[in-house]
Amino acid sequence: MSFRKDFVWGAATAAFQIEGAWNEDGKASSIWDEYCHEDGHIADNSNGDVACDHYHRYKEDVKLMAELGLKAYRFSISWPRIIPDGTGAVNQKGIDFYNNLIDELLKYNITPYITLFHWDLPYALHLRGGWMNPESSTWFENYTRVVAENFGDRVKHFITFNEPSIFIGLGYAQGAMAPGYKSSHKDVLNMGLNFHLSHGKAVGVLRELVPDAEVGITFATSPAIPVTAADEQASYDSYFWSGKNGFWWSDSYWVDPIVFGKYPEKLLEECADIMPKITDEDMKIISRKIDFIGVNIYQAKYVGEWERKPGTPHTELSWDVYDKALKWGVKHYTKRYKLPMYITENGLSCHDWVSMDGKVHDPNREDFLHRYLIGLKEAAEDGCDVRGYFQWSFMDNFEWANGYNPRFGMVYCDYPTGKRTVKDSAYWYKSVIEQNGENL
Repeated sequence: MSFRKDFVWGAATAAFQIEGAWNEDGKASSIWDEYCHEDGHIADNSNGDVACDHYHRYKEDVKLMAELGLKAYRFSISWPRIIPDGTGAVNQKGIDFYNNLIDELLKYNITPYITLFHWDLPYALHLRGGWMNPESSTWFENYTRVVAENFGDRVKHFITFNEPSIFIGLGYAQGAMAPGYKSSHKDVLNMGLNFHLSHGKAVGVLRELVPDAEVGITFATSPAIPVTAADEQASYDSYFWSGKNGFWWSDSYWVDPIVFGKYPEKLLEECADIMPKITDEDMKIISRKIDFIGVNIYQAKYVGEWERKPGTPHTELSWDVYDKALKWGVKHYTKRYKLPMYITENGLSCHDWVSMDGKVHDPNREDFLHRYLIGLKEAAEDGCDVRGYFQWSFMDNFEWANGYNPRFGMVYCDYPTGKRTVKDSAYWYKSVIEQNGENL
């Protein structure tokens, strides 16, 4: 037993990180546009104005995806590109772009997976309070309706949100990403509730308008890896901790309400004086049935007698390498939530450059992916319902607060010219796809 025969092999991107065309054809500003345009927020003082220019070069990019054998492509919709004010009038040119992208993917038999929200909140809605505004879940519900009505005839796989722990935790609690706020625990809990309601209402819209769709959500997670078999239960318990201190990093805070229809007891106890009022009707909306959980896994931690040693392997971003991160992320999530799973992001940044022979040689990425995918294969062999794997990222891109220095792509992007160069590891990944992972 290995990967299922219909296993989905793909790659992922996000609109703000690759599209560019930040103010073209009716697109309005997002919180990330505003954040980047103010000095001091981005490591290399760059912005997403042009990025990879995917907005103008999508046909070239999709052709490359096909040449590399991708079966699926996960991308996000830019909310301010299709509804510039966040609510109200729809921008047809924005709709046209995504219609053209979807049609191009289908022309090459690449299955589109849409992420509704990958962090680029319309700035117009930010000015109205953003996720603090109780109306935000209705805004998101109406936005989802526009997406479903325009693309649901061809797109049958939807992810409501990408990484709430990051866009709320780092954006609104710790101030490290757009919009750069350091809010109170009480305010973050209110935003968390509005996020959960937004997700639930989006699920309702998709069930109504695209009844044959698969609907899920993606979480950022750092798996707890047991050092020995005796540490397995302790690693599971550590993984799903909850409580007031840094609750936005708690997997159970984000996932339990969606799957179980209730917040973790310890969180409710420790935050009793600051929790927003949550009704039974709210919980019914939040816990509408989903078809899968997506997890984005880059880092992890060990549970048991292990000490980080000098010289521990790490990536260009100084993230440590954990061979069994995918295995234990999937195993622990499966044990707790018992739902089909996708790895919706996994990859690493390397010190990539175009060599003198005109190619990009990245043996570290190939080795990293090989190690992590072996772990994912072991999880599948252990009986976990793993449906697919999306490498992050299809191409080098704007890596949020880190700017353009980190390179995660299968394809190298020369930003001044936009020239694409396929990296060696992408050809290796193509061979994995062709053999459905049997060569791992």
